[in-house]
Amino acid sequence: MRKNPHILGEKGEIEALKYLKKHKYKILEKNYTCPIGEVDIIAMHNKMLVFIEVKTRASLKFGRPSEAVDERKQMKLKNLALFYQRVKKKHDIPVRFDVVEVLDDEINLIVGAF
Repeated sequence: MRKNPHILGEKGEIEALKYLKKHKYKILEKNYTCPIGEVDIIAMHNKMLVFIEVKTRASLKFGRPSEAVDERKQMKLKNLALFYQRVKKKHDIPVRFDVVEVLDDEINLIVGAF
């Protein structure tokens, strides 16, 4: 039976948030939306502003979850980060992009994914 992708995605984001908090990420925003697009999580970690994309899959049938963060999505997230820094006046904070893969009960954090 096929799982509802929206419910699967929400569950993945909840699990990712727990994991990130446990690993000392200070969550600033969840599902941040602006004219450029949306990012799942924005956090502070080791004095860096981290933009985090969460990708959840029920199986590896279509590859690793992180493979869905393609070049187009990466460029969108980089532009979103610039917008966020400008709006929130956080120009002086270094930026990093992480991806959290959620696959069943497995969580894989890719620090500095791109």
